[in-house]
Amino acid sequence: MKTNESSKPISATEPDWSREAPVPGRYEPAKKLLAALRRYQRLKVSGGIVARAVRPLFVLRHRLWSAVTGADIPLDSRIGGGLLLPHPNGIVIHPDACIGPNCLLFQQVTIGMGGRKPGAPKIGGHVDIGAGAKILGGVEIGDHALIGANAVVLDDVPAHATAVGIPARIVRRGENATDRNER
Repeated sequence: MKTNESSKPISATEPDWSREAPVPGRYEPAKKLLAALRRYQRLKVSGGIVARAVRPLFVLRHRLWSAVTGADIPLDSRIGGGLLLPHPNGIVIHPDACIGPNCLLFQQVTIGMGGRKPGAPKIGGHVDIGAGAKILGGVEIGDHALIGANAVVLDDVPAHATAVGIPARIVRRGENATDRNER
C-alpha cells in the first residue's frame, strides 16, 4: 500500500499539503506552477483591494510556470490539495473538471470534454493517472483508482479499480486500499 512519510495510508479525502511543498535546492517547476495557482485562488476568494492589486502578479507567475512546464492548468481549476505532477509537460486539464485530493498525474495526461458522456470528468481522491492517459467526458473516477499509461477512459471507473487500454476497461477491482499491495 502506498504511504506517506508518516507511514499512514494516503487519504482520498484529506489533502496532504506536504506533497506540494518545494524541496530546498531542487528544481521543481510543477510545484512552482501549483503554488502560483493556489496563491491566485486564495487571493480571489479573500477579495479586498490588496488582493486585487497583487492577483495579476500571480497570473503572470502562473503563465510563466505554465510556459516552462508546458502544462495547461486553468487558474480556476477545481483541484484538491496534495496534487503531484512529477513530469508536468503536456498536462491539460479542462476548467470544469474536478480533481480530488492527493492525486498523481504523469506527463501528457488530458482531462477534458469529448467522450461518450456529456460534461467534464470528476476524479476522486488519491487517483494515479499514468503517462499519456486521456480521461474524456462526464466520467467519474472513484477514489484510489489506477489509470494505466495511454489509457483512454470513456466510462466510469469504480473506486480501487485499475483501468487500462483504448478504450479503457477495468482489469482489476479492489475492495479497499490494501489491495494495492498486490499490484
